This record gives sequence, structure tokens and C-alpha cells, in this order.
Amino acid sequence: MKIADNCVALFNYTLKNDQGELLDSSEGNPMGYLHGQYNIVEGLEKELEGKQAGDKFEVTVEPAEAYGEFDDSLVQAVPRADFGDHPVEVGSQFHADTAIGPRVVTVTAIHENEVVIDANHELAGENLHFAIEVVEVREATAEEKEHGHIHAEGGCGHDHSEGCCDH
Repeated sequence: MKIADNCVALFNYTLKNDQGELLDSSEGNPMGYLHGQYNIVEGLEKELEGKQAGDKFEVTVEPAEAYGEFDDSLVQAVPRADFGDHPVEVGSQFHADTAIGPRVVTVTAIHENEVVIDANHELAGENLHFAIEVVEVREATAEEKEHGHIHAEGGCGHDHSEGCCDH
């Protein structure tokens, strides 16, 4: 079976940056996703289309089809008082409501009365170099299609009454 919309694909991967540094790896624990539901970066999903179990390949995904270009407008200084009593350190991450919706922001600098935050994804502006091995391809279940993501054996583990899944 080839990877196509509404198929579940499992694959092993290693991810490196332009300098060849290892950023992430499935380390023999295959990653699974529901194809066509934007569960992984767009460029990688495009490259997986039509592949089948046993296929191995390498691909570079450019920022436009991954986490976007680095956007300087997403870096800003905010008053230290906005953090209240929360401890703030460089590298701390917070959920914030922004003009473009909820985002995770990272503290990049702390000054006397202000904190510099960055709402870019940590891999924004990066080329992503993947080495992929497709492990399994199967048809998605009706429940997986309805929920828009794959489910582990015995269900997805979410309480859908809480609204965690879009369906």
C-alpha cells in the first residue's frame, strides 16, 4: 500500500540542521501520522506521498514548507510586570495569546524592566534534513479519519468529550 490521503504511515527518521547537528530522531520508535491531515510539516508530508513500507530516502525541507521563515516581528520586548510573580529566565517558555493566535513564546533576554520574547518556532528559518525509513502503511480507521489523527491500539487516549480533538 502506498501513502495517500487517509492512510496511516509509520516511519523512522533522523532530523539534522544545515551544520549536520542531530536535532531529533525517532530512535527506533516509529512516528505515525494520518496523511493529508497536516499532522507533520508540509514538505515532509509531500515527500512521503506515494512511498510504501521499506522505502528509505533523504530529503531537505526548506523553511517555507516547514516552520516558516524567521519573522523579526515576532520578537518583542514586553514589560517585566506582565509576568507577575512567575519566575522568568532566558529559555523559559510560556503560552501567550498573540495577534496571530495562541503561540508558545520563548524568553530570549531579560533587562531591568522588560523581557524579550520570541514567538517564532524554534526551527523557523531552518532547512530540515531528514533521513526517512517508511515502516508501515495502512488504511486509517473510521474513527481516525473522523478525529483527524491516528489512534494507538485501544483508542487515541483522549477524552473527546473535553474537546481536545477537532471533529
